[in-house]
Amino acid sequence: MKDVPPDRLINRLAQYLKNVPEIKPPPWAIFVKTGANKDRPPMQEDWWYYRAAAILRKLYLYGPVGIERLRTAFGYRAKIGGGHKPERFRKAGGAIIRKILQQLEAAGLVQKVPGEGRILTPEGRRLLDKLSYEILKEMANENPELRKYISPKAVQ
Repeated sequence: MKDVPPDRLINRLAQYLKNVPEIKPPPWAIFVKTGANKDRPPMQEDWWYYRAAAILRKLYLYGPVGIERLRTAFGYRAKIGGGHKPERFRKAGGAIIRKILQQLEAAGLVQKVPGEGRILTPEGRRLLDKLSYEILKEMANENPELRKYISPKAVQ
C-alpha cells in the first residue's frame, strides 16, 4: 500500500465505501464543520466517504490508533485574534471521526482494541491491499518503468 499515491488510493476507496450500506453520512453531516475554527462545512457533497477512506488508510499505516491521534492527524492551522497573531494548531472535531469509526466497525473493516484504539480487521487490510494492487497495476500500464515492482502475471 505504501507504493501507491495516497490520493489515488483514497479516491478509489471512497468510491468503494459509497457502495457499503453501513457507511453513510448522518443527517447532521450537511451542517457540521470539521473543526472549531472552520467557517463552513466541507464543500464536497461526498466528503464523508473521503474522510472515512483517509481514516482507513491511517489505520493501515499507523494502527492501533485512537480518536485523539486521529483528531491531531486531521487538525489544521487556525487564525487567532483577527489575523494579527500567529496561527496556532487546532485539532479536528472528534464526533465525525468517532461516528465514522463506528460505521467502519459495523461494516467489519475496523475493530476496537481495549486500551489501544482501533485496528483494521483482516477484511479491511485485504480490501486496502486489493485496491492498492489494482492501482499499482494501472500505474504499471501507464508507466512501463514500474513493471519491475509487480509480478509479470499481473500486468496485461
